[in-house]
Amino acid sequence: MSEHGSYIVYVDESGDHSLTSIDREYPVFVLSFCVFQKDVYVKTVTTRLRNLKFETFGHDMVILHEHEIRKKMGAFAKLSKEPRESFMLKLTDIVNDSDFTLLAVLIDKHKLKSRYVNPAHPYHLAMEFGLERLYRFMKEKRQEDNLTYLVCESRGAKEDRQLELEFRRICDGKNYFQRPLPFDIVIVDKKTNSEGLQLADLTARPIGLSVLRPDQKNRALQILEGKYYRDGFGRKEGFGLKCFP
Repeated sequence: MSEHGSYIVYVDESGDHSLTSIDREYPVFVLSFCVFQKDVYVKTVTTRLRNLKFETFGHDMVILHEHEIRKKMGAFAKLSKEPRESFMLKLTDIVNDSDFTLLAVLIDKHKLKSRYVNPAHPYHLAMEFGLERLYRFMKEKRQEDNLTYLVCESRGAKEDRQLELEFRRICDGKNYFQRPLPFDIVIVDKKTNSEGLQLADLTARPIGLSVLRPDQKNRALQILEGKYYRDGFGRKEGFGLKCFP
């Protein structure tokens, strides 16, 4: 690989990877890959998100976690109704206006357990499917000879080691294409104030809900629908959204 690529990928998950205790309300694991052109990301996404934080909180150190926003925890517990609604509207507009491509993998944990005697680790399986689709995207953009980084949140020392080993195995050639893939991984602390990771975090749960409850409409799903990676016929299934099994 001659040089760094033009894209950066932020990855976050929704749900947990456990196959022993499966949440009846949310029996899926989702891995969301948000793919940005670096110049667009730097010039627009980071600036707008930071400005919104300054405007709402007076500083830009608040980390936007979908769970905390939804449950009104942390800094979001201090917002009264009007500032909260204003914040949500502006945040929704930022996600809508942000130019990124969405690739997501959803693992149905009940089906995975029932169909396989020794089911694969949901996170590692989702990463493999995601990297294969990301490679197709990079080939379309003529970036397959350049090195692209994926930024993932830390989930603990043991889990991070296992993920990195699995990531290297996939990229070394144990993948659908049976060839090396031009990717590297950066695993960062959950407290890292990364705008890209925060946007990835905001996308993952709505993707899960869109599959679990397809008739339940909300604006987040409408926005994300326009971000998915699609084939030449406009289909997202199997391209921007992989559901397995």
